[in-house]
Amino acid sequence: MEIIIKKDALEGSCAAARVVARLIHEKPNAVLGLATGSTPLLLYKELIRLHNEEGFDFSRVRTFNLDEYIGLSVDHEQSYRRFMNENLFEYINIKRENTHVPDGMAEDVPTACAAYEQAIADAGGIDLQVLGIGSDGHVGFNEPTSSFASRTRIKTLTRQTVADNARFFDGDESKVPHHCITMGIGTIMDARMNLMLAFGANKAEAVAATVEGPVASIMPASILQHHPAAKLFIDEAAASQLKLAEYYRWVYDGKPDWQKDA
Repeated sequence: MEIIIKKDALEGSCAAARVVARLIHEKPNAVLGLATGSTPLLLYKELIRLHNEEGFDFSRVRTFNLDEYIGLSVDHEQSYRRFMNENLFEYINIKRENTHVPDGMAEDVPTACAAYEQAIADAGGIDLQVLGIGSDGHVGFNEPTSSFASRTRIKTLTRQTVADNARFFDGDESKVPHHCITMGIGTIMDARMNLMLAFGANKAEAVAATVEGPVASIMPASILQHHPAAKLFIDEAAASQLKLAEYYRWVYDGKPDWQKDA
């Protein structure tokens, strides 16, 4: 796992966007795994800027989102399909049929989950997966104790996740769905590269446990220690509990320029 510490969320997000851009430049039909929530917003804004100001082309890119709430229609203001439309897809030249988000209104959830896994396989697998991390270490909606071998499936959210996400539902926990469809940890680990973003002091404990703690299902993100190409972009606040922060800085600063965005 490569740890990249930047001054703030903007600097970290722009550095992460360069990794995404380099992949698409080298592979115009790249398959991206995408995340929602507040953490990747600056990354998406930078990708939009690259498209608008530098003519970056997304016309052959295909995307698969990590998760979706069960019971929210695509036009619900808090659905992840709507989030992606309003924060990325509407502002770049990606073909809507090339974007995929789990169906939170599926009548047969297990069948829909299996079909989502098959669609990823049919696309050739995910080249780069964008991830955030929950305050309890969850990735996607793979809550603590999720199986490291899990695939796309229904999950029940923890009380902590419901509380954390209430800010998107007018602060009312009763409005937050308690179930979701999420890619599994096994699905995430199949991605050729995982790119995690974590910003703010509230993520510091989870970041430290993910990077320097034991690999354990109680901290789902810790499995990334076993991924051959995982990059973690964090700001100074999120890095505040890392014991080896200075070493990570020294390693990154010593890399040749061409490798920093690889």
